[in-house]
Amino acid sequence: MKRFFLIVLDGLGCGAAHDAAVYGDAGSNTIGNTLRGAALSLPTLQSLGLGNILPLDAVPPAPSPRAAWGMMKPASAGKDSTTGHWEICGVLLEKAFRTYPRGFPADLLAEFARRTGRGVIGNKAASGTAIIDEFGARHVASGDWIVYTSADSVFQVAAHEAHVPLAELYEACRVARELLIGEHAVSRVIARPFVGTAGAFTRTGNRKDFSIEPTGRTLVDALAERGIPRVGIGKVDDLMAHRNLTATHTPTNPEAYRLIGEALDRVDSGLVFVNVIEFDQSWGHRNDVAGFRQGLLELDAELARLLPQVRRDDLLVLTADHGNDPTTPSTDHARENVPLLVFGPGVRPHDLGARETFADLGQTAADYFGVAPLAAGKSFLTDVIGDG
Repeated sequence: MKRFFLIVLDGLGCGAAHDAAVYGDAGSNTIGNTLRGAALSLPTLQSLGLGNILPLDAVPPAPSPRAAWGMMKPASAGKDSTTGHWEICGVLLEKAFRTYPRGFPADLLAEFARRTGRGVIGNKAASGTAIIDEFGARHVASGDWIVYTSADSVFQVAAHEAHVPLAELYEACRVARELLIGEHAVSRVIARPFVGTAGAFTRTGNRKDFSIEPTGRTLVDALAERGIPRVGIGKVDDLMAHRNLTATHTPTNPEAYRLIGEALDRVDSGLVFVNVIEFDQSWGHRNDVAGFRQGLLELDAELARLLPQVRRDDLLVLTADHGNDPTTPSTDHARENVPLLVFGPGVRPHDLGARETFADLGQTAADYFGVAPLAAGKSFLTDVIGDG
């Protein structure tokens, strides 16, 4: 009846990685910079040991943390959600996914247009909100897809829900996923539906990600081989290309917290794999420091409610997949280390140090469930539940 809650706080990095400068991210520290000078209190996160991982304004170190604490360094090339979640689950990439800062090739877009029956406008790197402001009215008038990318390896397709049925948008993204292989293999194709009128377009919660399939055996695969249950919350199934995992999608953090609470109450055994999306999607990408801080306050309050539901032999882990510092000029992901907090009534609270790869977490989960080891990572299970 073992349960492992793996909660990824999307974008909540904790300081520039050793090679951050190579990625243009020197000085990024998502949680550290966001909390700098903040007059707020995060008592639950403090009690777990968040302030023991790195110096933080508003979150001093806890004298006796309730969780084991540490940080994890990225070992894979890249800094996107797919790369981060794969690494957590034991699959490392030697080469980052291809990006398209000057847009996609004309012949690729021509084939996409031919197969979907609609033209293409946009085709540049842009903010998701800015691109619909710029091209939304033209899209409504012409019916052409708005195609754009970012600093990450993504092919994004925006369409107005009142003019293009969601099913057609999703099918177009499936077509794009089929085209974007080989030399053009991007990490994700993302459906970006929106509503509203010119000057007041807004994105909806019907986003859908179409990830490339993991290139190796993941933690999720390892559990499936042994028939161990896997419950997904958030976009984790998309990031795993729906291989051995289904999930209930959550457009907001409160919805994710609600489902975590239900899982703590109702799931009897297995892995509960969660992506909490808004630190990245709503605040990091929009450089919204105030929103990010409010999100941390909400997280802290929700953890105070959720942690008493953790059972005797459970492990509940809080971590992240990359950074997304709202205080820097960039609106894109940042190459950062990520926090590691391991909570449970049976956990021995102590410093887990700086782990060399996110895969240490997946290896620990594999060890916890007694499945065959993953290809990457070093388990710290005996460090957190052993006698020390």
